[in-house]
Amino acid sequence: MPTAALVSFRLGGSDGVSIEAEKWAGALGRLGWHVITVAGSGPVDTRLDGLAMDATAPPSRRELIDALDPADLVVVENLCSLPLNPRAAALVASVCAGRPTVLHHHDLPWQRPHLAHLPPPPDDPLWAHVTINELSRHELAEHGILATTIYNSFDPDPVTADGGGVRRALGIPLGTRLLLQPTRALARKNVAGGLALAAAVGGTYWLLGPAEDGYGPELDRLVAGARCPVLLGGGTGAGAGSDAGAGSGAGAPTIADAYAACDAVLLPSTWEGFGNPSVESATYRRPLAIGPYPVAAELSAFGFRWFDSADPVRLGAWLDDPDSELLDHNQRVAREHFNLADLPARLAAVIEGLPAHFG
Repeated sequence: MPTAALVSFRLGGSDGVSIEAEKWAGALGRLGWHVITVAGSGPVDTRLDGLAMDATAPPSRRELIDALDPADLVVVENLCSLPLNPRAAALVASVCAGRPTVLHHHDLPWQRPHLAHLPPPPDDPLWAHVTINELSRHELAEHGILATTIYNSFDPDPVTADGGGVRRALGIPLGTRLLLQPTRALARKNVAGGLALAAAVGGTYWLLGPAEDGYGPELDRLVAGARCPVLLGGGTGAGAGSDAGAGSGAGAPTIADAYAACDAVLLPSTWEGFGNPSVESATYRRPLAIGPYPVAAELSAFGFRWFDSADPVRLGAWLDDPDSELLDHNQRVAREHFNLADLPARLAAVIEGLPAHFG
């Protein structure tokens, strides 16, 4: 059985990269691969602290070579894409040079204003590049790097929770509109926009994830000035979610809990590499109000029927008179175009296309 090594800053958490990496691990397993994980943090097979985003020094070359030695294929999850630890990224690229490797790009440096001056990801004749959207694929092509797009994948019939029970546990009466933003709190997540929309439709705003990258003081300021009730995480801390960061311990709501309990989903972001709630909301049969970030337009072209996060009137009207046909339609689109069952075949095509592919 061949072995594939998944490598990243962190794995096994509830951030978007970890979630998609876990799906890739499952798909590789279904293709007959044994999967090992290597990261700077998280519940992984080999932990190399120097790979973490905030590491002060990279791991030694020998440590990384030893960690990857069992692997016939290396899959680098965003570590060489977004230069949050440039020395570790350079080391990974060097060690993977001349060996079959897939670079799975969730973000690219120029997609973050403060990193726009940095060079594109590394390349090698034995590597394949995979993006999670067409926008990134075209941008890589402009830098001379050919890539394949594999959109994030989802179970179109996920396990659901008891929405009423979850609401009771959260202290939210059944007659109260609950608007879920299943993200972390960062500037690009536009918490202010989510709060404004929840207030405009007379609902309670629920932010599932924690503040990161120093955003805590701004989140505190926004919550203090909110014109609607606010629920953070599980009511006492950060909850686990599709893009919401790690949970706050035992009893923290799962993403299934959150979707079951809410009346609508908010994704008012100004930038997302994908934005998993865009499709998750469809699989969990909840209406979505979404912001105008570039990849949202790309996903919308598949036929989703979404609400504009800056237009509370239309969302409010739907909440006054819900139409299950909209939910049926969006779930069909998710099933047809973003189905987790199709991921193994899509990955197999990429692996078979490697210069040293595996038959």
